[in-house]
Amino acid sequence: MKTDLSYLRSMSGDSVELIQEMIDIFTEQVEEFKVELQAYLDRKDYEALGKLAHKAKSSVAIMGMDDLAKDLKELELLAKNGEKQEKYKVYIDRFKTDCTEAVHELESFKKSIAEH
Repeated sequence: MKTDLSYLRSMSGDSVELIQEMIDIFTEQVEEFKVELQAYLDRKDYEALGKLAHKAKSSVAIMGMDDLAKDLKELELLAKNGEKQEKYKVYIDRFKTDCTEAVHELESFKKSIAEH
């Protein structure tokens, strides 16, 4: 499992509607983040890359993706300082892979809620 919804459940008071809404927002955001992170990397706009990594970190943290949140924090700090640029692609590729898996998990979760 890539996601852990325990924080989201406690924050929402276990509101199914709110959890579904947050999943929908997350799903939309990560698709945008995937494209934008890659675009900033391609343009070597490392300051913008760092800022977007910070924003993305919050989204994945809400979904309980703590390891990915730590990676994004590292990317944020490195990119803002233009350090270890060879690592950026690794972090972005991991973000894409993990978020794709997370979206599949979350869609399955939403489907199981709807069936009950």
